[in-house]
Amino acid sequence: MAKTIVVKQIGSPIRRPADQRATLVGLGLNKMHKTRELEDTPAVRGMVRKISHMVEIIEERD
Repeated sequence: MAKTIVVKQIGSPIRRPADQRATLVGLGLNKMHKTRELEDTPAVRGMVRKISHMVEIIEERD
């Protein structure tokens, strides 16, 4: 089974650049305090790193 990470949105996309808002939507996040379980890939990690001020990694699962 693939490794996964649980990501939670902690910041609002209001007054943020359009590419950061699009990255949130790409991760499946669009409302405050929403969580998603995502596959732990370099692409997902890069997206999380790009908007690290708006999301936090809650848990890493094997």
